[in-house]
Amino acid sequence: MYNLIKNFLFRYPPENIHHSVMRGLKTICSLPLGKTVLTAFCGVKDKRLEREVFGLKFSNPVGLAAGFDKDARYIDELACLGFGFVEIGTVTPLAQPGNEQPRLFRLPADKALINRMGFNNEGASAAAKRLRRKKSNIIVGGNIGKNKITPNEEAVSDYEKCFHALYEVVDYFVVNVSSPNTPNLRALQEKEPLKQLLHHLQVLNQQKPSPKPILLKIAPDLTTEQLDDIIEIVKATQLAGIVATNTTISRSGLKTPATEVTDIGAGGLSGLPVKRKATEVIRYIHTNSQGTIPIIAVGGIFTAADAQEKLDAGASLVQVYTGFVYEGPTIVKNICEGLIASN
Repeated sequence: MYNLIKNFLFRYPPENIHHSVMRGLKTICSLPLGKTVLTAFCGVKDKRLEREVFGLKFSNPVGLAAGFDKDARYIDELACLGFGFVEIGTVTPLAQPGNEQPRLFRLPADKALINRMGFNNEGASAAAKRLRRKKSNIIVGGNIGKNKITPNEEAVSDYEKCFHALYEVVDYFVVNVSSPNTPNLRALQEKEPLKQLLHHLQVLNQQKPSPKPILLKIAPDLTTEQLDDIIEIVKATQLAGIVATNTTISRSGLKTPATEVTDIGAGGLSGLPVKRKATEVIRYIHTNSQGTIPIIAVGGIFTAADAQEKLDAGASLVQVYTGFVYEGPTIVKNICEGLIASN
């Protein structure tokens, strides 16, 4: 059924359809019994799916990755689709429009997306205001970044502002220094600037009455030496975990014609082409940290088998984004039922 709907939706620009579909979901949930019907159709409740990770209890291990609900507009509606948790953002201290459109592209032959959104969002305060109104008890993560106009030398201040703005309304934080769509952002993944940033956030965190888990989101394009540095830094700063991985700048092995990919231009590639590399990064971190670092897996997760692959590699939880676009609203239910059946 969804394949027929998807064929129709894919005739239109992806960013426009995204907003139209999410407004439609909101309308359905506002109707009498709307949320009840959606929850019954898309949700899965089973004790075997519950996970306790970095001090939080998740109803199931399947979350929605950052980038889908940047401004926390649809938290309660997404909870009806069965997600165990939702990560908002990336949010920045100040609202910013992001890059010029078009900036989101489908590669159906590869079950992939390319995006160069550029942290378009309404700012941390606007997201916090919406989160204060949410009715569901779904776990929410806050993915935070810096504004495009902020030089890297002042980036720490931007992350600090986001931390304070969201502290009371999110359950965990994710520090995003790995998006390829903000100029020079990935330079913050280098050892010394990253250590300084994370240490500063942890000092602020420990000053709070109830410190929140802070995780680091990393790129799939890091070398083994860089991954070794990441492991060392995460341990030294006592971070709660790692989100692996963000989108890739690689374009290797795509089925989509090279001319079409070239015409699309710059951006981060997500979906099936990232699946193998993301799993390799997860396995490397898990093995070389002796399993001491909790990992949220992202990258190429469409089915229960894909999720199980990430869990077997060492992940504790998984997130979907591109898979949600291609598989539709029952993706969480299908993955959860598959995980129960295979365990």
